[in-house]
Amino acid sequence: MIVTVGEVLAVMDAAGSGPLRHAVSFRLTVAGAESNVAIGAARLGVPVAYAGRVGDDEFGRLVLATLRGEGVDVSGVVTDADAPTALMVKEHRLPEVVGVAYYRSGSAGSRLTAGDLPEDLLRTAGLLHVSGVTPALSASAREAVFAATELAPRVSFDVNYRARLWSPDEARPVLTDLAARADVLFAGEDEATLLTGSPDPEALARLGPSEVVVKRGADGCAAWCEGRPLSSAARPVRAVDTVGAGDAFAAGYLADRLAGRDFPAALHTAVTVGAFAVTQRGDWEGLPRREELPLLDRTPGTVLR
Repeated sequence: MIVTVGEVLAVMDAAGSGPLRHAVSFRLTVAGAESNVAIGAARLGVPVAYAGRVGDDEFGRLVLATLRGEGVDVSGVVTDADAPTALMVKEHRLPEVVGVAYYRSGSAGSRLTAGDLPEDLLRTAGLLHVSGVTPALSASAREAVFAATELAPRVSFDVNYRARLWSPDEARPVLTDLAARADVLFAGEDEATLLTGSPDPEALARLGPSEVVVKRGADGCAAWCEGRPLSSAARPVRAVDTVGAGDAFAAGYLADRLAGRDFPAALHTAVTVGAFAVTQRGDWEGLPRREELPLLDRTPGTVLR
């Protein structure tokens, strides 16, 4: 089982394109780095649990219903009666240009503590997945993430640096420490450079992880896995919404590795799942199920029967 620990938000996604102030309708959904990975891995057939903190409000109830509906165990979620579920608002300024605003100050997710962690789930998990978003939210959330890494037998960490939440100087020592605790490490090229001064996955591997994957967007990925370099090209698709693509990539890789597949297969699945994710609006709605992965190999215009 994969256990993810972190923040989840309600999302109001403007239905049309143009300035947000002119939007007349919104689609209500949920998102968050760790919850996106949870849904992605669950759709690929891996048992997944999510742990975090949501408000005792309609947004929090939407989060729980959505995750349960996707087959994610939410028994480790704490409901906070005194703080709201965080909110993300998405603007499509142009049809394929997305802007994001966050309303998370004082949110339930930012009040996550080490005492909220489902210790039994973490100790028996096949893998814990966390990201660099949650430790940026508050001191208590940071302590919770570090405590989770102490409890789990194996750790996956996605650097996921967010400049809106903290400066490079504030983030670097925390993210480097978490990277050193990880068995599996994901980073973008700029994030790898933030931690080591180089976008080279081998440089990140020197921090300690046995599996390092540097995500390169439309250029695919480069990896350093148990002492050898690997890479995988991106799958060519028309991108509509790239928010959440990195989480989709991580979900595909982790699902394959937990299923016992080798590194090249896991990287191929990762870039395939990432490609699916960007083809439609939403952080996770376009994520594929295992049987759908071959669809990208079909000739455009193919009719499914």
